[in-house]
Amino acid sequence: MNADIIAELCDVSLIYHEPTRETKAVEGLDLTIRKGEFLSIVGPSGCGKTSVLSLLTGLYAPSCGTVSVLGMPPSEARGRIGYMLQRDELLDWRNIERNALLGLEVKGELNAETRRRTLELLEKYGLGEFRHHYPNALSGGMRQKAALIRTLAFQPELLLLDEPFSALDYQTRLSLEDEVRSIIKQGGYTAVLVTHDISEAICMGDRVAVFSGRPASVKRIFDIELPGSAFDRRSQPGFARLFDEIWKELKSDEQ
Repeated sequence: MNADIIAELCDVSLIYHEPTRETKAVEGLDLTIRKGEFLSIVGPSGCGKTSVLSLLTGLYAPSCGTVSVLGMPPSEARGRIGYMLQRDELLDWRNIERNALLGLEVKGELNAETRRRTLELLEKYGLGEFRHHYPNALSGGMRQKAALIRTLAFQPELLLLDEPFSALDYQTRLSLEDEVRSIIKQGGYTAVLVTHDISEAICMGDRVAVFSGRPASVKRIFDIELPGSAFDRRSQPGFARLFDEIWKELKSDEQ
């Protein structure tokens, strides 16, 4: 596998088998994820975007085609993949520091060095003074940032983000999009974001992959070359053109 490619899906299809029917979620999907890039995925509601994340984690095996992560089957690479969900899933009875360390504890990787690195992340990204607070004392945006640090603590080589801002108010989303993109790019992480928000996809991604309606396949991939932070990109001259083109690709499935 090319060292510049972190993950690859080749001619992948996925069929869910139920007692009375079969549902084809993905069909003939080809997608390459490059090392160090931030890839955004958009598509119609229910098209199979999250199913692709499940394929990348090895939660589901493809019905046909191949999926590889770090040059191996996803099930073998699972310990090197981080997953950030729509909800922060912080444990209310653990303070922020202990929540941030939870993944390391579960993986058996908590030691003096990994603890120090996690505390540095909390400090660097504005949660150091809140590390002894409990989740119910934090805002929604701060909780999601704590969840991200929990995910980054074990230094994943592939980070999957499944609509992580969907439960937040608009102002908090804008701020967190900016911070999270900055954290991921500065840290040199490879990330895949699934979102239903075209603006979010453009502002955060280096590329945007547009999926078809179910069963999902890749209709088109847009290279995003807008300068500045996630927030700054919204005011760039090319933003509106990209939004319109992606919107037309999504709407064409309804015709």
